[in-house]
Amino acid sequence: MLRHVCLLSALLLSCPAVAKEIVGRVVGVSDGDTLTILVNGREQIKVRLAEIDAPEKSQPFGQRSKQSLSDLCFGKSAVLQKTDTDRYGRTVAKVHCAGMNANAEQIRAGLAWAYRKYLHDQSLLVLENEAQVAKRGLWIDSDPVSPWEFRKLKRHNDSQ
Repeated sequence: MLRHVCLLSALLLSCPAVAKEIVGRVVGVSDGDTLTILVNGREQIKVRLAEIDAPEKSQPFGQRSKQSLSDLCFGKSAVLQKTDTDRYGRTVAKVHCAGMNANAEQIRAGLAWAYRKYLHDQSLLVLENEAQVAKRGLWIDSDPVSPWEFRKLKRHNDSQ
């Protein structure tokens, strides 16, 4: 019996943590990496797409990135694999809309960066590199500014 308990414990400890899955309908898109889903027909959840960072609305390609996420997800069923909650209380998740991985599609389209600070899925770097080589989306710009650098510059300019 003890042997079975030890074996079961070892098996459970070796399995990766399972992310909490949430299902709903996308009712809003704030920008290229943030949307709102309606769960159970009554609860709205603000969702930040995990591991990506899209251009800010005021940045070049910010509006195109928002439109791309809207085209992918707005009004569609979404399955979220929750990975965290951010400092603003948003659910951080991998998002699948109508069967498409929205996080990966935003990068593939060249409308978001792999967010290195929070990156776990290395395949997103491959997609980013492919978009860059093909000059898709923001990669048509000869020297695009990442959103994290853009925010840093904005904070610096606002403090002066």
